[in-house]
Amino acid sequence: MSGWLESLEGLAASRSKAGLTRRLRPRPAGDPVVDLAGNDYLGLATHPAVIEASIKSLPTYGLGATGSRLVRGSAVAHAELESDLAGWIGAESALVFSSGYLANLAAVRGLTAVCDLIVSDAYNHASLIDGCKISGTRTVIAPHNSPADVARLLDAHPGRALVVTESVFSVDGDLAPLAELHEVTSARGALLVVDDAHALGLLGPSGAGGVAAAGLAGRSDVIVTATLSKSLGGAGGVVAGPAPFIRHLIDTGRTFIYDTALPPAVAAGVHEALRTARAADDRRALLAARGALTVSLLGAAGFAVSPPAAGVLSVLAPGPEAAVAWASDCYDRGVAVGCFRPPSTPDGSSRLRLTLNAGVTDADFARALDVIVECAP
Repeated sequence: MSGWLESLEGLAASRSKAGLTRRLRPRPAGDPVVDLAGNDYLGLATHPAVIEASIKSLPTYGLGATGSRLVRGSAVAHAELESDLAGWIGAESALVFSSGYLANLAAVRGLTAVCDLIVSDAYNHASLIDGCKISGTRTVIAPHNSPADVARLLDAHPGRALVVTESVFSVDGDLAPLAELHEVTSARGALLVVDDAHALGLLGPSGAGGVAAAGLAGRSDVIVTATLSKSLGGAGGVVAGPAPFIRHLIDTGRTFIYDTALPPAVAAGVHEALRTARAADDRRALLAARGALTVSLLGAAGFAVSPPAAGVLSVLAPGPEAAVAWASDCYDRGVAVGCFRPPSTPDGSSRLRLTLNAGVTDADFARALDVIVECAP
C-alpha cells in the first residue's frame, strides 16, 4: 500500500478507537422506519401537492438545470421562488443557491467585502465556520449565546464587524437571543448574519422564521440565510437581505457563479412547499405539542431534555460509542434518530438528536419515544 494510503488507514484506526467512525446507511424507497432523524419538520417532502408541482415541471425543464444561474441554469421557477421567499422572510430581495451550505459560504464571504472582523458563535454550524475560514478575514469566537461577550469583542474592534449566528442551533435546538444580539450590533454599526435553517417554517408569523419572530424582518443590517431542505422538504439554500447585497452576490459570489443551479423541478416543488408551509399553523401546533410530550416522557425516564425552541431536541449520551449503539439499537427496532459526536458537537460531548416530524403518525411517534427509552444505554 502506498505511504499516503497507509497514513489514511492510520487516521481511520484512530477515529475508530475514539468511536468516531461514520458509515453510510442507504435507505430503500418506502423505508418503513419512523423518521426522527431527518429534518422534514412539516412533513412536506412527500406532500402530494409538493410532489405534483415538481412532476409538472419535469417535462418542461428536464432533470437538471444544465448550467450555472448566470450561464443557462436560471429559470422562471427560480425567480418566482426567490420572490416569494423574500416576501415570506420579510426581506427586500433573495437569491437561491443549490444548497444551504453554499448559501452560507456566499453570505459570509460576501459581507467581508465591507467588514474586517467576524464574530462567530461558538456553536455555529460547519457551513458558517467554513464561510469564516474561506473569507480570509480575522475571526474571533464568541461564547455561545452571549450578547455581552459579542459587545465586548465589538468594542475592542475599531472597524466594521460581522456577527454570525444561527437562530435555532442545529445540535441542541436552543434559540439565539436575536433581539439582544441586534441591539448590540446595531449600536456598534456591525452587521448580523442569521442562519434560519432550523426556524424557517416553524417560528414567527406564518412560519416566517426566527428573524421574523424576533421582530427583525426587513432590517437593512440583518442578512438571513436558510436551507430549503428542512421545513420545505426539498433542496437548495437562500440568502435574503437588502437588494444591493443580493446584487453583490450575483456579481461576486463564487458558490453562486460557478455552481450548477438548483434543478428547476426542485425549485417548483419547494415553491409549492412554501405556499403550504405559510398556511401550516396546524402542523406547527402539532410539533409544539410533540415537543412538550417528548420533554415530559423522557424527563420522567430520567433524561435531561430542554424544551425545544422549534423542532430539535438533544439527549446526552455517556460517550460516542454509547451514542452509536443507542442509535443503532433504535434503528434495529424501526426508529431512526440522529447520532451526533465530535466534531459535530461543539462541546465535545455526544448525544442523540431527535427531530420532530409532522408527517409521522401519532401512534408511530408514541412508539418511537418508547423505543428510545427502552434502548437507552
